[in-house]
Amino acid sequence: MEIQDLIIIGSGPAGYTAAIYAARAELKPVLFEGQVAGGQPGGQLMLTTDVENFPGFPAGIMGPDLMVEMKKQAERFGTNIIPKDVTRVDFSVRPFLVVSGDDEYRANSVIICTGAQAKWLGVPGEQTFQGRGVSACATCDGFFFKEKQVVVVGGGDAALEEANFLTRFASKLTLLVRSETLRASKIMQERMKANPKIEILWNTEVAEVVGDVKMTGLKLKNNKTGEVSDFAADGLFVAIGHKPNTELFQGQLELDSVGYIVTQPHSTATSVEGVYAGGDVADHVYRQAISAAGTGCMAALDAERFLSRNH
Repeated sequence: MEIQDLIIIGSGPAGYTAAIYAARAELKPVLFEGQVAGGQPGGQLMLTTDVENFPGFPAGIMGPDLMVEMKKQAERFGTNIIPKDVTRVDFSVRPFLVVSGDDEYRANSVIICTGAQAKWLGVPGEQTFQGRGVSACATCDGFFFKEKQVVVVGGGDAALEEANFLTRFASKLTLLVRSETLRASKIMQERMKANPKIEILWNTEVAEVVGDVKMTGLKLKNNKTGEVSDFAADGLFVAIGHKPNTELFQGQLELDSVGYIVTQPHSTATSVEGVYAGGDVADHVYRQAISAAGTGCMAALDAERFLSRNH
């Protein structure tokens, strides 16, 4: 069996950037772009419409178009892109084993860029209006809701942070909390209470997202009375957490309590020498396309240095 220098698991900004750097370093990387543990080729940007904060595109670019361009660039320098899932890995021996269906591959180093997924509510209309009013990223999409009425779902720090950020743009913001208390830290709660644009609806859940071409409102359910009411809104931001795509790596790598891959400080190195991680699979703080691309670059440089030391 041919042993590869480098296998990259996952695509998106991190995976493609890692491939570009690795291919230019003559590592001849093999990249599996397929759905990994529920992720999707191209990552979360495939669900995004306008990307206006990625440097180099002053007029903005559609998320899927940006991923197509990154993929072309990776291929241009000789990346072997395989449009398949990775179904199993074994990092206990080197060369590492990467399995896709019936096919087995061996590699001296591996970069993991399988990303993370926003947790969604799972209500009717939510998927239909993703990118057309429904979002899970305030820093990505808040700009599009200037002087609009916006709803945020969630009661933790992330939800309150998103809510406070969105009031820079929105004319009014309603926070939906399904219980009678917030899980957020005291400082975040104080900051929210001091913000006159934010109103809270307690014991309230989204029953349905409604609209035509774009989202125009919600059906809200009071989970104490069971009453369902119509609520006009231009945007819905779901802030109930993210889930990293790391099922494949349980028992193989050190993961944190939520499932993110643990990397060493100032490095993309994981708990296994020769295995690196870039993008949202190891980042629960920034979660931006540009930061994912940056750590993809770092992972490729780390892998290149590892390979030069060990060959």
